[in-house]
Amino acid sequence: MIALADHLSIGTLIRTFWGRITITWGLTLIETALFAVLPLMIGQSIDGLLNDNWTPFTQLILILLVLLCVAAGRRIYDTRAYGTMRVELGKAQAERGKDDPVSVINARVSMGREMVDFLEDTAPTSMTALVQVLVSVGILLSFHGNLAISAGGALVLMLTIYGVFSRRFFRLNSALNEVAEGQVHRLEGRDPKAIAKHFLGLRREEVRLSDTESLVYGLIFAVLLTMLAYNLWFAATRLGSTPGQIFSVVAYSQEFLQAAVQLPFALQALTRLSEITERINRSTSEILEDSQ
Repeated sequence: MIALADHLSIGTLIRTFWGRITITWGLTLIETALFAVLPLMIGQSIDGLLNDNWTPFTQLILILLVLLCVAAGRRIYDTRAYGTMRVELGKAQAERGKDDPVSVINARVSMGREMVDFLEDTAPTSMTALVQVLVSVGILLSFHGNLAISAGGALVLMLTIYGVFSRRFFRLNSALNEVAEGQVHRLEGRDPKAIAKHFLGLRREEVRLSDTESLVYGLIFAVLLTMLAYNLWFAATRLGSTPGQIFSVVAYSQEFLQAAVQLPFALQALTRLSEITERINRSTSEILEDSQ
């Protein structure tokens, strides 16, 4: 599965388990496509029912049934596929770290599981978000160019805000992981003062990271909420739209907001994983040097 000489990373996991990942990500894209057309179908159903036309409503029900089957099936498969990845990654880390302190091995195994968590949760969520962002902008453009411009401008501002803070996120994650690696050692020492000092240090690093996240996401939400308010105002006062069309504009603006805000979370996860990847491969380099 995972060779001793392999660099433990997201790329290695994808190469090793590409079949499982292809299936689960393929199901994710199908699920995303079905979710993406829902607001449009709901808007058409509203206008159809108001005109005694049941065809759009029937199509909506069929899409919901297919979506239910795909979503449930993907989650059943995910649990088994990614569970296997966690087992193989844990075995590889335990073998590589057999000469390291237990505290370091324990912390790095927990960190390594975050790579699988990323593939299982964050990566599909990010793919879903990216597709929803593109679909939302495209459909908003079909209503009016100004609606798409406001969404696109919000996205650019959002990514710029995150870019300003990206290096700080890396440093804060590094400091947090450094403290976490010493946890088992502190607990084994059974010194109340040392244990208290450790957990206070852990809390301090978590607070610093959380405060930075709160600032960044506060700024991002302000940008996205401004976009949503503008699109609602523009659709209601400038387009001469039907109730169903106004609903679709607002729904896709809201969907854009919910999807776009996931992208900084994905970037934050990648920042953390880049630090984790660097950290958990330190022992790998030492083992390879000893074997030469």
